[in-house]
Amino acid sequence: LRGLTIEESQAEKEAIVMRVLETKWKLSRAMVMTGRTVTIEGADLNEILERLNQYEPVQYVLGEASFFGRTFSVDPAVLIPRPETEGLVKLVVEHFGGSKAATILDIGTGSGCIGITLALELPFSKVHATDISPAALWVAKSNAEQLHAEVQFHRHNILTEAIPFENLDAIVSNPPYIPEHEKASLKPNVREYEPSEALFVPDTTPLLFYQATATKAKASLRPGGLLLVEINDHSGAETVRIVQDQGFHDVQVGKDFFGKDRFVKATRSLT
Repeated sequence: LRGLTIEESQAEKEAIVMRVLETKWKLSRAMVMTGRTVTIEGADLNEILERLNQYEPVQYVLGEASFFGRTFSVDPAVLIPRPETEGLVKLVVEHFGGSKAATILDIGTGSGCIGITLALELPFSKVHATDISPAALWVAKSNAEQLHAEVQFHRHNILTEAIPFENLDAIVSNPPYIPEHEKASLKPNVREYEPSEALFVPDTTPLLFYQATATKAKASLRPGGLLLVEINDHSGAETVRIVQDQGFHDVQVGKDFFGKDRFVKATRSLT
């Protein structure tokens, strides 16, 4: 830990170091705590510490992140999967159950963590996933291959293009939702390294992705279809109004494991 100089708590530093030791050198916490003597390649360790001390996220340093019990490859082209987003996946899985066939669209797939996980958790479903970034789609396709998931990937811009699918059973999305003015308050590992286009929205139109998605989802969802989006915890009420204004009903706000508003779930009208 002495070589890790970032301004984090002792517990956070220990978690980062343990993650590196487990991933890079296959050392378990038990092995470390018992004081077992091991040989670590110094050059590799020095390079890793140097990158971590520049506040580069440990997930990018190691090239992988965990999501829903699986390992996804990540690089600076994609947002690092968050534990909170697992809640969105759980809501979809609970909605359909494991045996029902459903056609699902994941908008803004990034690393592919949502769409790929849904394809694996709902094996009878057909999953499409879109992103505006060719680099992100490359990462997502690689993850699908590594995890043996059947997902159809498409380059698409939800802000400027109609959704190119009809009769979908569900549309899910974790779009950018952090206003630009909040950028300075974020930790440097997020602010300086993760892709801005996947995080930030203009202060003047912070809900533009929800407006575009809700407006265009009407034409692509089947009657009774599900719309489920991850949200900024400060904009639940505003997002609900946007969705309701587009004719969706049974609109609900769901909370994450911190008790914060994190998801909006809605159903397309039957007419």
